Amino acid sequence: MLGKEDLLAAIAPTNRGILASPEQRSAIMAAATRLEERNPTPEPTAAGDLLNGDWRLLYTTSTELLGINRFPLVDLGQIYQCIRLDGSRVYNIAETQSPLALNGLVSVVAKFEVVSGQRLNVNFERAVFGLQGLAGYQAPTSWIETLDSGKRLPAVDIQIKPRERPGWIDVTYLDQELRINRGNAGSLFVLQRA
Repeated sequence: MLGKEDLLAAIAPTNRGILASPEQRSAIMAAATRLEERNPTPEPTAAGDLLNGDWRLLYTTSTELLGINRFPLVDLGQIYQCIRLDGSRVYNIAETQSPLALNGLVSVVAKFEVVSGQRLNVNFERAVFGLQGLAGYQAPTSWIETLDSGKRLPAVDIQIKPRERPGWIDVTYLDQELRINRGNAGSLFVLQRA
Protein backbone atom coordinates (compact mmCIF):
# COMPACT_ATOMS: atom_id res chain seq x y z
CA MET A 1 0.00 0.00 0.00
CA LEU A 2 1.40 3.35 -1.02
CA GLY A 3 1.66 6.20 1.47
CA LYS A 4 3.02 9.66 2.08
CA GLU A 5 6.59 8.64 1.31
CA ASP A 6 5.57 7.51 -2.17
CA LEU A 7 3.76 10.77 -2.88
CA LEU A 8 6.67 12.84 -1.60
CA ALA A 9 9.15 10.80 -3.66
CA ALA A 10 7.01 11.29 -6.79
CA ILE A 11 6.82 15.07 -6.40
CA ALA A 12 10.44 15.64 -5.28
CA PRO A 13 12.01 15.96 -8.78
CA THR A 14 9.26 18.23 -10.17
CA ASN A 15 10.16 21.61 -8.57
CA ARG A 16 6.61 22.04 -7.22
CA GLY A 17 5.17 20.91 -10.53
CA ILE A 18 7.11 23.25 -12.81
CA LEU A 19 9.19 20.38 -14.25
CA ALA A 20 6.51 17.66 -14.09
CA SER A 21 6.01 15.62 -17.25
CA PRO A 22 2.51 14.40 -18.13
CA GLU A 23 3.50 10.95 -16.85
CA GLN A 24 4.73 12.39 -13.55
CA ARG A 25 1.57 14.48 -13.15
CA SER A 26 -0.54 11.37 -13.69
CA ALA A 27 1.48 9.33 -11.18
CA ILE A 28 1.31 12.14 -8.60
CA MET A 29 -2.44 12.50 -9.06
CA ALA A 30 -2.88 8.74 -8.53
CA ALA A 31 -0.63 8.74 -5.44
CA ALA A 32 -2.52 11.72 -3.98
CA THR A 33 -5.86 10.01 -4.58
CA ARG A 34 -4.66 6.83 -2.82
CA LEU A 35 -3.50 8.88 0.16
CA GLU A 36 -6.75 10.88 0.27
CA GLU A 37 -8.65 7.59 0.56
CA ARG A 38 -6.83 7.02 3.86
CA ASN A 39 -7.29 10.52 5.27
CA PRO A 40 -6.78 10.25 9.06
CA THR A 41 -8.83 13.42 9.62
CA PRO A 42 -12.38 12.83 8.29
CA GLU A 43 -13.46 16.46 8.87
CA PRO A 44 -10.33 18.57 8.30
CA THR A 45 -12.11 21.93 8.57
CA ALA A 46 -13.17 21.01 12.12
CA ALA A 47 -9.59 20.08 13.10
CA GLY A 48 -8.41 23.61 13.84
CA ASP A 49 -5.28 22.52 15.68
CA LEU A 50 -4.10 20.68 12.55
CA LEU A 51 -5.36 23.08 9.88
CA ASN A 52 -4.20 26.35 11.41
CA GLY A 53 -0.67 27.57 10.70
CA ASP A 54 1.90 28.05 7.96
CA TRP A 55 2.20 25.54 5.13
CA ARG A 56 4.84 25.35 2.38
CA LEU A 57 3.77 24.25 -1.08
CA LEU A 58 5.48 21.08 -2.30
CA TYR A 59 3.48 20.53 -5.49
CA THR A 60 0.63 22.03 -7.48
CA THR A 61 -1.06 21.79 -10.84
CA SER A 62 -2.21 25.43 -10.59
CA THR A 63 -1.17 27.21 -13.77
CA GLU A 64 -1.62 30.57 -12.03
CA LEU A 65 1.02 29.78 -9.41
CA LEU A 66 3.38 27.93 -11.72
CA GLY A 67 3.00 30.72 -14.29
CA ILE A 68 4.90 33.12 -12.03
CA ASN A 69 8.01 31.21 -13.09
CA ARG A 70 7.48 32.20 -16.74
CA PHE A 71 8.34 35.87 -16.29
CA PRO A 72 11.75 36.83 -17.69
CA LEU A 73 14.57 36.94 -15.12
CA VAL A 74 12.25 35.61 -12.40
CA ASP A 75 12.47 32.25 -10.68
CA LEU A 76 9.75 31.05 -8.40
CA GLY A 77 11.00 30.67 -4.83
CA GLN A 78 9.10 29.23 -1.89
CA ILE A 79 5.31 29.39 -1.83
CA TYR A 80 3.38 29.43 1.42
CA GLN A 81 -0.27 29.15 2.35
CA CYS A 82 -0.91 30.41 5.85
CA ILE A 83 -4.24 29.72 7.50
CA ARG A 84 -5.42 31.88 10.37
CA LEU A 85 -8.60 30.44 11.85
CA ASP A 86 -9.00 33.27 14.34
CA GLY A 87 -9.59 35.75 11.50
CA SER A 88 -10.98 33.27 8.95
CA ARG A 89 -8.19 34.27 6.56
CA VAL A 90 -5.88 32.54 4.12
CA TYR A 91 -2.62 34.21 3.07
CA ASN A 92 -0.94 32.94 -0.10
CA ILE A 93 2.66 34.12 -0.37
CA ALA A 94 4.94 33.41 -3.34
CA GLU A 95 8.56 34.47 -3.14
CA THR A 96 10.44 35.18 -6.37
CA GLN A 97 14.15 35.37 -7.03
CA SER A 98 16.06 37.25 -9.70
CA PRO A 99 19.68 37.11 -10.82
CA LEU A 100 19.65 40.88 -10.38
CA ALA A 101 19.11 40.40 -6.61
CA LEU A 102 15.68 41.99 -6.95
CA ASN A 103 13.76 39.35 -5.05
CA GLY A 104 10.04 39.81 -5.28
CA LEU A 105 6.87 38.88 -3.57
CA VAL A 106 3.34 38.06 -4.70
CA SER A 107 0.81 37.73 -1.92
CA VAL A 108 -2.94 37.37 -1.82
CA VAL A 109 -5.25 37.62 1.18
CA ALA A 110 -8.60 35.83 1.19
CA LYS A 111 -11.46 35.48 3.64
CA PHE A 112 -12.76 31.94 4.05
CA GLU A 113 -15.93 30.36 5.32
CA VAL A 114 -16.25 26.76 6.45
CA VAL A 115 -19.13 25.19 4.53
CA SER A 116 -18.58 21.47 5.24
CA GLY A 117 -16.20 19.05 6.91
CA GLN A 118 -13.87 19.38 3.92
CA ARG A 119 -14.79 22.58 2.08
CA LEU A 120 -13.77 26.18 2.59
CA ASN A 121 -15.35 28.87 0.42
CA VAL A 122 -12.68 31.45 -0.38
CA ASN A 123 -13.18 35.07 -1.42
CA PHE A 124 -10.05 37.05 -2.33
CA GLU A 125 -9.80 40.51 -0.79
CA ARG A 126 -6.34 41.89 -1.45
CA ALA A 127 -3.26 41.34 -3.62
CA VAL A 128 0.19 42.78 -2.91
CA PHE A 129 3.11 42.69 -5.37
CA GLY A 130 6.53 44.17 -4.75
CA LEU A 131 10.18 43.79 -3.94
CA GLN A 132 10.88 41.89 -0.75
CA GLY A 133 13.45 44.38 0.53
CA LEU A 134 11.36 47.50 -0.07
CA ALA A 135 8.21 45.92 1.34
CA GLY A 136 10.06 44.70 4.44
CA TYR A 137 9.34 41.03 3.78
CA GLN A 138 11.44 38.57 5.79
CA ALA A 139 9.21 35.57 6.52
CA PRO A 140 5.53 34.60 6.18
CA THR A 141 4.57 35.18 9.83
CA SER A 142 6.02 38.69 10.07
CA TRP A 143 4.61 39.53 6.61
CA ILE A 144 1.11 38.58 7.74
CA GLU A 145 1.53 40.89 10.74
CA THR A 146 2.58 43.67 8.34
CA LEU A 147 -0.44 43.02 6.08
CA ASP A 148 -2.80 43.06 9.05
CA SER A 149 -1.27 46.21 10.58
CA GLY A 150 -3.10 48.46 8.14
CA LYS A 151 0.00 50.48 7.36
CA ARG A 152 0.66 51.59 3.80
CA LEU A 153 3.09 49.34 1.97
CA PRO A 154 5.74 50.38 -0.59
CA ALA A 155 4.31 47.90 -3.09
CA VAL A 156 1.43 47.49 -5.51
CA ASP A 157 -1.48 46.95 -3.12
CA ILE A 158 -4.82 46.13 -4.73
CA GLN A 159 -8.18 45.67 -3.06
CA ILE A 160 -10.17 42.92 -4.79
CA LYS A 161 -13.93 43.20 -5.11
CA PRO A 162 -15.76 40.22 -3.61
CA ARG A 163 -17.13 37.75 -6.14
CA GLU A 164 -20.74 36.69 -6.07
CA ARG A 165 -19.63 33.08 -6.29
CA PRO A 166 -16.51 32.53 -4.20
CA GLY A 167 -13.90 29.96 -5.07
CA TRP A 168 -13.43 26.95 -2.84
CA ILE A 169 -10.89 24.42 -1.69
CA ASP A 170 -11.54 20.96 -0.36
CA VAL A 171 -9.07 19.76 2.25
CA THR A 172 -8.90 16.11 1.24
CA TYR A 173 -6.03 14.96 3.45
CA LEU A 174 -4.72 16.39 6.71
CA ASP A 175 -2.31 15.17 9.35
CA GLN A 176 0.34 16.82 11.56
CA GLU A 177 2.75 17.42 8.65
CA LEU A 178 0.95 17.08 5.31
CA ARG A 179 -2.13 18.62 3.71
CA ILE A 180 -3.72 17.96 0.31
CA ASN A 181 -6.21 20.42 -1.19
CA ARG A 182 -8.31 20.26 -4.32
CA GLY A 183 -9.42 23.60 -5.77
CA ASN A 184 -12.53 24.64 -7.68
CA ALA A 185 -10.43 25.08 -10.85
CA GLY A 186 -9.43 21.41 -10.68
CA SER A 187 -6.02 22.12 -9.17
CA LEU A 188 -4.19 19.84 -6.78
CA PHE A 189 -2.08 21.26 -3.94
CA VAL A 190 0.27 19.27 -1.69
CA LEU A 191 1.59 21.23 1.28
CA GLN A 192 3.90 20.49 4.19
CA ARG A 193 3.83 22.25 7.54
CA ALA A 194 6.46 25.01 7.49
